[in-house]
Amino acid sequence: MEHPIQLPERHPTLRVMPMPPDLNQHGDVFGGWVMAQVDVAGAIPAMRRARGRVATVSVNSFLFKQPISVGDIVSFYADLVRVGKTSITVSVEVYAQRNYANPIAVKVTEAQLTYVAIDSTGKKRDVPAEIA
Repeated sequence: MEHPIQLPERHPTLRVMPMPPDLNQHGDVFGGWVMAQVDVAGAIPAMRRARGRVATVSVNSFLFKQPISVGDIVSFYADLVRVGKTSITVSVEVYAQRNYANPIAVKVTEAQLTYVAIDSTGKKRDVPAEIA
């Protein structure tokens, strides 16, 4: 059962539309496709905060709430949760806008990932102090 909700009142970090090659044998979008997009969306604020490269070190939680279908407009909202010495934890919420005749938005996925700041050689480095 889809319970319509409102999208957050801010710009999404990432917005994409899955295509037929992204579907599994049942016509739903592959969970792996969703996970890859969540990783991209989460990395964006992590890279901004780290002021450089980051690498995913942990998927702390991942919850699929509803399937995503071809033609859905999928919006990813990513927020910093914690900034450590070398790591950054990001929360990502995913919403699908569907049914063009009678549009609704539903929350389809939520996840939390941790990234580590890395240098040009791929070695861990400190996250710079936040600029005021």
